[in-house]
Amino acid sequence: MATSDQEQQREQQRVDRVIEQVKERAQQTDDLLAKAHHETDVIQKNYGDNNSVNTFEVDDRIETNAELQQQKQMVERAVESEAILKRQVGVLKDLSNSPYFGRIDIQDSPDEEAERLYIGTASFVDAEQNFLVYDWRAPISSVYYNGTLGQVQYQTPAGQQTTELIKKRQFQINHGQIKNMFDTNETVGDEILQAVLGEQNDAYMQNIVATIQKEQNDIIRDTTSDLLVVQGVAGSGKTSAILQRIAFLLYHSRASLEADQMVLFSPNRLFSHYISEVLPSLGERNMRQVTLAEFLSARFQGLTVESLFERYESDRQREQLTPAIRDFQESADFMRQVDQYCHQLPADQLRFTNIVFNGEIFFAKEVITKIAAALPAAMQPADRFLAIKNTLIKRLKHRIDDEAQADWVNDIIDQLSDEAYHDLLGSKRRGDFQSLDDEVFYIGKQIVTKRLRQVYDAIYNGYFLDTYEQYNDFLAQVDRPTTVTPDQWQQRIAAYQAAVEYHRIALVDCAPLLLLRDVLTGSGQNRRMQYIFVDEMQDYSLAQLLYIKHAFPLAKFTLLGDSEQALFKGIELPQQLLERLKDAFNVRRANLITLNKSYRSTEQITNFAKALLPDGDQIQAFTRKGDLPKVMIRYGEDAALSSLRSEVEHQLKATNTVAVLTKDLAESKQVYQYLKRYTVTTLMADSDRTMPQGVIVMPIYLAKGLEFDAVVAYDVSATNYPDADSVGILYTIASRAMHHLTLLSIGDVSPLIAQLDPTLFTIEHQVRV
Repeated sequence: MATSDQEQQREQQRVDRVIEQVKERAQQTDDLLAKAHHETDVIQKNYGDNNSVNTFEVDDRIETNAELQQQKQMVERAVESEAILKRQVGVLKDLSNSPYFGRIDIQDSPDEEAERLYIGTASFVDAEQNFLVYDWRAPISSVYYNGTLGQVQYQTPAGQQTTELIKKRQFQINHGQIKNMFDTNETVGDEILQAVLGEQNDAYMQNIVATIQKEQNDIIRDTTSDLLVVQGVAGSGKTSAILQRIAFLLYHSRASLEADQMVLFSPNRLFSHYISEVLPSLGERNMRQVTLAEFLSARFQGLTVESLFERYESDRQREQLTPAIRDFQESADFMRQVDQYCHQLPADQLRFTNIVFNGEIFFAKEVITKIAAALPAAMQPADRFLAIKNTLIKRLKHRIDDEAQADWVNDIIDQLSDEAYHDLLGSKRRGDFQSLDDEVFYIGKQIVTKRLRQVYDAIYNGYFLDTYEQYNDFLAQVDRPTTVTPDQWQQRIAAYQAAVEYHRIALVDCAPLLLLRDVLTGSGQNRRMQYIFVDEMQDYSLAQLLYIKHAFPLAKFTLLGDSEQALFKGIELPQQLLERLKDAFNVRRANLITLNKSYRSTEQITNFAKALLPDGDQIQAFTRKGDLPKVMIRYGEDAALSSLRSEVEHQLKATNTVAVLTKDLAESKQVYQYLKRYTVTTLMADSDRTMPQGVIVMPIYLAKGLEFDAVVAYDVSATNYPDADSVGILYTIASRAMHHLTLLSIGDVSPLIAQLDPTLFTIEHQVRV
């Protein structure tokens, strides 16, 4: 409902007053920041000066170390204070541009006066501590997102409260000026959404706090679910909602939760960069971000881990694994068998390896097997491993004691300088020993300990257990399904052995092998993490998700994705997925939220994309008008590339970024080699972290989670997308486009497009001579 000019004038006067106070506070905070920066510099200089002092006397060293520790703590505190002030300056700068976006008028009882509250990206109070702006995450702010006029409930730390919502008003404020303002009964009216979604895309995702929808708000404010599954169609704002959820949780649990106790699994590094500004724009530090490849590679040091993208490329070229083997190895049952195998494994079947020093066996594997066999059979695998480790360390210490009196050690002691001798004494003093022999024995032990450090490290790190051979043994005795033949399984084992020989590991082996290693050694679990978020979950196997759950046993999980965009497997109904996950994760409180409305693309692009899907009628298009998608059919590669160039140059006149999306890397390279001769073009790789403007070329799997003003899909022919197996890929490509979508086909277009309602797109044929 539109508001009067007089009403807008009154609201503008309030905006002016609030901004004046915000700017005043910003100046004060700037002054404090400058002072804090100066103090940090002074403390760091003192720390640097003290750190360069060289001391030889033990007393001096102890005193200096204590001072350095104190100085270090002062530096850390000063840096943290400066960082907090910097964040405050950033928040105040944003508020001075647009202090709030919403207003609610509420009345707790008929005999009380109505209260007027303004909602913004951060709270702001005046000098008398009166709230001029309420943070969008405050309990009362949920009324703005969830409530329609009339009686409403909202959750507070004290329990559920009830109030009467009399008015809900929305603002668009830019550079301190109200550009748009109206009263509504909806969460966020279409006028605001139209304006926000019609803007051109840039290099970073924006925060969406001014346009959060009711169903997105349910995701953001869920604090009770152990497992929250968000099934959202392309462009439904699921990733945005998750980032606002992270900001909300940090606000809600400020006393007990820090940003580095949350991990977000991103589909790729480009995506990580794309979302990196959302939380800072809300005054919060970013959570930890990691791709699946980075997470696995950190746990397989020394091995090259196959990435999701390498697997996709190898699948395109040749099917390395039969679907039956892949389904088996990626299942919850396979992980259950790993766990069972580890817990039932007798000591004589543990695959120990020799601990070698200077080319000679120091502890033979037969000796380690005897130590294991002597332990109680009922011991848990991790306890047994720890007991073996402790026994080996004790035996190593005995060897050190024996060796400390050897002639070669005495020869070294005789040749030590005073300084080297003092270093070996460490914190000990000469008066601490009863005799000179005791002192020499102590020095000897230090020398031998240093020499045998490599052996100690091998024991401490558990290198005496060969987990790769152990996994090989597991594969040889695993209970296979009838869909996998003995010959197929032998080939699979041989492929695993060959890969390890060349220091490589297939993605399908990573989760079960890591679980085996963790259960047998009692390692690999991080109990500090409180929340784990997995984006594009449809591209993860259940085995991988279960391993991540094992790695973070105390964390609550939020999994989000779109089963329609699965690049590696068939489409699965959300409710089926939730039941599978709830059962596999063994959680009590599981929640599924489905987002069916797509906001990213114009109505015409969304209608085209959803028509590709068998159940696409469930997707609702947001009513933002645009051009129909254009299908261009060309005959021959040269004609196709020439038309691609013309289309790209045409789109660049209206937009900053045009993405040419291909089915695989080979196609991307071919397109790039052609286009770079005519215009500034970038070929994106898995290792890229930032996205330039201009023409960018990439295979579709690198575009997961991203959006572009204009998209050109290269070669959507019947050859490239022949049947229903290609639906997920084609849908993902089409749904990346915000404003313009062009589909170029070399030869006959894919039957997936040819069978669509012809009113959903325009078609342009090359005239064949």
